[in-house]
Amino acid sequence: MNRSIGPPPTLRCAIDAKTYLGETPIWSPAERALYWINCEREPMLSRWNAMDGERENWSMPERIGGVVLKETGGALVVLARGLHDFDFLTGELSLRVPSPLPEHISLHEVQCDRDGRLWVGSINHRLRDTPTLPGGGKLFRLDGDALVSVVEDINCANGLAFSPDGTRLYLSDSPTSIIESWTLDRATGSLSERQTFAKVDPAHGFVDGATVDSEGGYWATLVYGAALRRYAPDGAIDRHLALPFSNPTKVAFAGDDMRTLFITTTKMTPRSGKANLGQDMLGGIYAIESDIAGIPDPLWRGY
Repeated sequence: MNRSIGPPPTLRCAIDAKTYLGETPIWSPAERALYWINCEREPMLSRWNAMDGERENWSMPERIGGVVLKETGGALVVLARGLHDFDFLTGELSLRVPSPLPEHISLHEVQCDRDGRLWVGSINHRLRDTPTLPGGGKLFRLDGDALVSVVEDINCANGLAFSPDGTRLYLSDSPTSIIESWTLDRATGSLSERQTFAKVDPAHGFVDGATVDSEGGYWATLVYGAALRRYAPDGAIDRHLALPFSNPTKVAFAGDDMRTLFITTTKMTPRSGKANLGQDMLGGIYAIESDIAGIPDPLWRGY
């Protein structure tokens, strides 16, 4: 059943983040804080304290593609050329594993599954300059200190998320306009039963970031499509919430009841050069309240 098509619940600017390419919002229930990144044009990791509104920023030495928090404290930061351990107190980065990909393909898009295992995708930067899809990227699983390729020939990995029970992995190679899913073996981390979960009409933008809620709904941001969309577990569109700006990039459930959705944005323009809707709003982080609760992002457990 399609519960809602139209304007979203009351939208507010939660953080005047001023990011060029905001991504990877992560809510830390223990800290009551939101983390996010600015991928490029001043690559940066940021944290906002919901209790007092204070913000901290850590500049990164190269493009940052994502971050996950660690069970033991600190974070794993995905930079273009490798995975790094990060100490929030000292600001020190320590290389854990270098990227095996060529220079024009950056590590990008990261998430932990329900067992605390890390998965990381990639983006081919030649994508915007070639008439055909260049491929060449991969989805990796981190096993110890090794990046193991599990999905090949990706252009731009996005929409990485895991079902509440941990048995399903979602991923979109954005330019293909397809969201796929795999069965995930929680004991081994192996994938099987690849299938199409949903298709996105290119006129509606393409899937960027995503998350899941406690009922198994898959929430996807449609960048250049000015919308936030919820898919039911069977792939049917359950909600399509219109936004007053073109470029939502990713969503995260947050708050004491996990019913606040934070939405990051980007100031990027499409390859067509078409003007963005709500350009003056882009770069901020917005929030809406949901009637469905989310679930906290898993911490990395050192697999």
